[in-house]
Amino acid sequence: MKRRRYNPYTLPRWARTARAICAQLIIPFCVFQGIRTLFFPTTFDVFLLSLFILVALAIKFEIV
Repeated sequence: MKRRRYNPYTLPRWARTARAICAQLIIPFCVFQGIRTLFFPTTFDVFLLSLFILVALAIKFEIV
């Protein structure tokens, strides 16, 4: 099965807008959550930080 290249212009307008907003906000969320995890390391905080990092990488490498 051949994998299609990702093209953000094939997405609906609302999805492109949501992706652009997430791309701008994910790094500050990662920084805040990283600082919070350093001071209050709970299982939920570590899970949330890893989720934020995965989303940031997905946006960076244009998987999403």
